[in-house]
Amino acid sequence: MARLSHTSATCGPGAEENVGDRAIAAVRRRLLPFMFLLYIVSYLDRINVGFAALQMNADLHFNGAVYGLGAGIFFVGYFAFEIPSNLILHRVGARKWIARIMISWGITAGAMSLVRTPTTFYIMRFVLGLAEAGFFPGMLLYLSQWFPAKGKARAIALFMTATAVAGVIGGPLSGALLKLDGLVQLRGWQWLFLLEGAPAVVLGLVVLAYMTNTPAEAKWLGVQERTWLIACLDREHISKAVQQKSNARIALCSGQVWASSVLYFTIVMAMYGVGFWLPLIVKGLSGASDGTVALITALPYLSAVIVMVPVARHSDETGERRWHIAGSCVVAAVGLLATAATRSPILAIASLCVAASGMWSSLGPCWSLPMAVLSGEAAAAGLALINSVGNLGGFAGPYLVGLVRRTTNSFAAGLAILALGLLLGATIAVTFPKVVPLDLRPD
Repeated sequence: MARLSHTSATCGPGAEENVGDRAIAAVRRRLLPFMFLLYIVSYLDRINVGFAALQMNADLHFNGAVYGLGAGIFFVGYFAFEIPSNLILHRVGARKWIARIMISWGITAGAMSLVRTPTTFYIMRFVLGLAEAGFFPGMLLYLSQWFPAKGKARAIALFMTATAVAGVIGGPLSGALLKLDGLVQLRGWQWLFLLEGAPAVVLGLVVLAYMTNTPAEAKWLGVQERTWLIACLDREHISKAVQQKSNARIALCSGQVWASSVLYFTIVMAMYGVGFWLPLIVKGLSGASDGTVALITALPYLSAVIVMVPVARHSDETGERRWHIAGSCVVAAVGLLATAATRSPILAIASLCVAASGMWSSLGPCWSLPMAVLSGEAAAAGLALINSVGNLGGFAGPYLVGLVRRTTNSFAAGLAILALGLLLGATIAVTFPKVVPLDLRPD
């Protein structure tokens, strides 16, 4: 493919200082840090229930099954409204709809401090899922409207490192908030929900002022850069349309979209099956104080931050997705099985670091597969379907781990089940047809 010049509208490789490089660099600088911040807040509001459980379960007399069901039922609400939410975003634009999502989930997250019974716990977690539905696939859809195919896995991975970074900062932050226990007669877990819900409301208002819906509206891009980006994305959209009609029905009936949904289900089941129980797993292994447990839980997430972006970059450079996904899933499964097999706290934490690195490394290549062939309304529906079905794993994982723990009084069997799910995901990944990023295909 010809190299880019300052007037080129193609999407292939070019010199370091060309228009395309400048356009993508400007988009990356403008969008990714802000989207990264939004996702950190989102992920914190999902997983902080794991840290709240260190106090809340005893206060409210929740056993493992009650907690596991409540933690996971978030994803049932999420599933129920995911596809409608993303189709609305496609029609009204990301700026207004992402702001609505953030404000409503921030208010609901803070209201988690009012939970008193298992029933109210289930209801509030379900409503929180409804409120947040569409955020993640909406952000992926938004990324697809700004980034050409080559470099997309890296952009997704950079965005999704927010989940791992949220784990890194979420532990120490949640541990500090739990220490507010007794202030104005509120328990530490109530302060945790209140103070970690507030940023979502504030940032939702910021979204209205900061977010730009499409490249055509991007006044912060130079004329040349904006023209290049629009032409490049339009070219890719036409290329995708040759492979697949750009409507929701086609996407929802696609076997590859459903296979991607099952693949993502296995990854998410493991991520949240570990994530929601991680503080209690570490507590059981170490017997440490709540504050120390919160610090130790940051280590697996820190490992994921270090590993996931290089894996995504290599996937982009080689144009290979399937084996990057499968290899990451196998590494994660080995880490979980090693955690289940050892009784050494140090070895268990090290194994959890390996598992987290594998799980998070699969995400960039995993999402790049469907984004390479879906566009427009098909992308809105297809990405939402994959995320909604996949996120049912966020219900299944925590619930299964809690159920098995109640039966066996151990986390080992639950972790083994999650590992088997990841091996299934690896098997599915290698069955996909080879997908080369659209801008690497010959003209």
